[in-house]
Amino acid sequence: METIDLNDSARLDFNLAVTFLALWQERNVSRAARRLMLSQSAVSAALARLRAVTGDPLFVRLGGTMQPTPRAEAMAAAVQAGMEQVQRAFLVPPPFDPARTQRAFTLAMSDDFQIAVGPDIARTLDAEAPAAVVRFRQSSRATVEAMVAGGEADLAVIAHAPEGTGLCHQAVAEGGFALVFDAAACGGAAPLDVPTWLGLPHVLVSFNGRTGIVDDVLAPLGLTRRVQTALTHFAALPPFLLGRRAVATLPAHAAARLAAFAGLAVSPPPLPMGGYTVSLLWRKDLDADPASQWLRRVVGRCVAQGVGGPAMPGT
Repeated sequence: METIDLNDSARLDFNLAVTFLALWQERNVSRAARRLMLSQSAVSAALARLRAVTGDPLFVRLGGTMQPTPRAEAMAAAVQAGMEQVQRAFLVPPPFDPARTQRAFTLAMSDDFQIAVGPDIARTLDAEAPAAVVRFRQSSRATVEAMVAGGEADLAVIAHAPEGTGLCHQAVAEGGFALVFDAAACGGAAPLDVPTWLGLPHVLVSFNGRTGIVDDVLAPLGLTRRVQTALTHFAALPPFLLGRRAVATLPAHAAARLAAFAGLAVSPPPLPMGGYTVSLLWRKDLDADPASQWLRRVVGRCVAQGVGGPAMPGT
């Protein structure tokens, strides 16, 4: 695209092009003024500016009409086409067709969401937008809002409502927690009771590797657990439970998917652990973008279907 000289363009009031076309079509200053809902003097003043800019009379009085000069005739088609392009750019939103788009969409979410709903999102895009690309970016509660605000992600899935940000968000699911363990190695099937649960060594999945939601639930009851292993990613969990006497407490959506893949048992927690809202997060400048709206519908639908419980910093 040829670079436009903005200094030259600044001298050309957009209204001058509108006035030129009105005069071209009406061939009369009074009729052009009525069409533009301006005074005759305002149209005459605009014509004077047009003449100064172009160095040509453009329209000359002949009888009762204003006849275009050769310069005006040469300009008319280009001005008309330019006006139509400007109108389309400002007034008509660009069409978005998922079936034809080749856009790359970046989604930010923690790995429990990637495990639970990521494959469903990818399969949906395969069906609805086969030429599109989806990129999953690892995020945490501490980083996700900055990633979205900074343009590193088009959309995020979060397990908490943002506070004090200028970002848009929409609640799409509610969930809780579940226990995952190797039933054979632990000598029992689900559901686990409190003594059995606390009697097993725990595998903690936590961003800080120290405490999680379980410890917050146990502390007011005067109870504790023994964390024998601490991890930072849910995807690493199955090998730490298979064939081992140990238990992990994690978001129910990730628990269900990991247990299905690895042949582990799932149990509801023996103590109330509460629940949290899972939301989508995006920038305000994308709120009316048709592609972003479509992406939010796809991801929101997959999250609503696949989430059994929200992610937390540690469990």
